Amino acid sequence: MSVQTLIDQVEAHLLIPLVGPKCANRLAQFDVHATDCIKLFISKGLGLGIVLGSSILKVPQIVKIVSAGSARGVSFVGYLLETLSFAISLAYNYRGGNPFLTYGEMAAIYVQNIIVSLLILAYNGKYAGLILLSLFLAGFSYALIDPTLITPQLLTTLQMSTIFLGIASKLPQIYNNFRAKSTGQLSAITIFLQFAGSAARVFTTVQEVNDPVILVGNVVAFALNLVIMQQVLIYRKSKVAGGHLPDYQKRKSPKLD
Repeated sequence: MSVQTLIDQVEAHLLIPLVGPKCANRLAQFDVHATDCIKLFISKGLGLGIVLGSSILKVPQIVKIVSAGSARGVSFVGYLLETLSFAISLAYNYRGGNPFLTYGEMAAIYVQNIIVSLLILAYNGKYAGLILLSLFLAGFSYALIDPTLITPQLLTTLQMSTIFLGIASKLPQIYNNFRAKSTGQLSAITIFLQFAGSAARVFTTVQEVNDPVILVGNVVAFALNLVIMQQVLIYRKSKVAGGHLPDYQKRKSPKLD
């Protein structure tokens, strides 16, 4: 196979599906002045990487909880609010017709967040809450997709609220980590992937989505993930287990955060 044939194959099967025929042709010709096309290609590549990576984003967290037989240190309130935020944003982007690679990871993370939330309830013996949460999320997800139940105007308002939901979802986890001087059963791998993904998502949003509401939400998510990432690095040597529980945990029985 000649070099030109290989370039033609890459253009036809990789570049055109990602950036369209016009940019694909300029990139295949190694046009260094096609800055808009280069940025679009980087954005699409990052978006694809985020979507693929998101399929296993919370798997380390799930494995860590199951292996430890405990969800200690993982905030139920934080996960619940984050799950609601992802459900709203997923519906908003889908119904708004935004490119899939600018939001596709939300679907995978949404499902994984539900699994983590259910595990937290299960390991705390809250089986009735587990059933109620499952029913609520099923109904809420259906309503978000149906425009006769949630109008476009209401969905826009809900999307704006995700900025505050995002803040509220992370603050309990940040506070728990600070109070315990430990990140408990939080997975460092998951936290790092969230941090890297949120940073990349800010770039892809700027390049491909002309929606300030989505951009502000992504910037806020990046800032909060940065804080938690720093906590993981600071507290990584702090182990709170067995007889080394902090005093506040020794004095009272575990409760859902």
